[in-house]
Amino acid sequence: MMMRKMTAGLARSPGRISILSYAVLILGGAGLLMLPASLNSGSLSFIDALFTSASAVCVTGLTVVDTAGTFSELGRWVLLGLIQTGGIGIMVLSTVFILSLGRRVSMTGRTLIRDTYSVSDGSGTLSLVWNVLKFTGVIEGIGAVILFFRFYPSQSFRDAAQSAVFHAVSAFCNAGFSLFPDSFTRFGDDWIINLDICILIVLGGIGFVVLTEIREKFSFKRRGWSFFSLHTKLVLSTTALLLIVSTGIVLALEWGNTLKGMTISHRFIAALFQAVNARTAGFNTVDIGSMTNETLLVIIILMFIGAAPGSCGGGVKVTTFSTLMLLGGQRFFGKPHPQIFHRRISDESVGRAVSLILISLLVVLAGVVLIQQFEIGEVSHRFSRGMFLELMFEMVSAFGTVGLSTGVTPGLSLAGKALIICMMFIGRLGPLAVAVAVSRQAQPRHFTYANESIMIG
Repeated sequence: MMMRKMTAGLARSPGRISILSYAVLILGGAGLLMLPASLNSGSLSFIDALFTSASAVCVTGLTVVDTAGTFSELGRWVLLGLIQTGGIGIMVLSTVFILSLGRRVSMTGRTLIRDTYSVSDGSGTLSLVWNVLKFTGVIEGIGAVILFFRFYPSQSFRDAAQSAVFHAVSAFCNAGFSLFPDSFTRFGDDWIINLDICILIVLGGIGFVVLTEIREKFSFKRRGWSFFSLHTKLVLSTTALLLIVSTGIVLALEWGNTLKGMTISHRFIAALFQAVNARTAGFNTVDIGSMTNETLLVIIILMFIGAAPGSCGGGVKVTTFSTLMLLGGQRFFGKPHPQIFHRRISDESVGRAVSLILISLLVVLAGVVLIQQFEIGEVSHRFSRGMFLELMFEMVSAFGTVGLSTGVTPGLSLAGKALIICMMFIGRLGPLAVAVAVSRQAQPRHFTYANESIMIG
């Protein structure tokens, strides 16, 4: 009877199935990473294994151990499997498994896939699954081939192939895990590697729905842009604008700091690489901990914004950010509704955007306060200068599933690591989805209260 009630409760709330699935995958991954065969030598504590597994499944990239130095070849393949599964979604892989057995996918499964990739209705859900798998295989394959020919001169054939596949998957899934201790710093002036990684990250960050629409509707005709939906237009335009602006900001703020001594071309590609990684992945070609306070604050904002809905990236998403910016701009000019590209954004979308921003801010602020308490405690700010920004950076990086760090991750306390794990988990599933999944369903009311205005501003 108890099991039947639990099953019925899960069926009524597909979001709870997602939470349970990711939790089970993280725990299972931690167990596999602790196996002696997964390690080069010694042992790995449970909290470090759990942290690494959660970071991989939530495609974050924050690490408390050296990936290449700690894990054996088997351990790296386990890590890669966790990244790939967490990146494209557990429900997609389980759906493919069900279809391969000749069985039909339940309505709950279809709902989960729809929610995962932000599909407005249930039509074309299964075709979207196959598109996700095809896009993933083709894009990661091309990216891996390019990386292989860049790695091969300095590595053996086997090592170059493994590194190419690992980093292509990690980049497309926006995970940010690297087999190099210094991430991609050693390849900072290699335009081919930098652009390959950047393109993989951007393609993985704009969402599978957008990729599908581009493939089906892209045209070189004069009015080709008009064939796209408002969602695709908003994702592409906002992504491009954020990349251009953030590249310019990083270039300007770090010109005489971390970019000092580089050639003009090297400075540009380094700024572009960090601008791309700041919103979605966690690779770096310059020392993040040496950046100026202004640059770190800009990166925190970019990490909070994140990627596009239905993608491998986290954050509150670019469409949420652009919707709020449009709402503020239109209200400033006396227009009641946000509109762009000759379309008006629905009131429902605006309401969800406002709710998501508010809940996300509360979650991040609560996390920042807690990690300050765990890592600094009751110490005057005069004796902890610099730690506030570094810990806040770490917390937003976990929430946005970005993986960039100023270098404080390995030194976190047990409570700090547990808090980061929770934040990565919430960031991957989405704070709004988690809140809905864990809350009780309220009975619908058949009445509304009277309106009354209040003073604002």
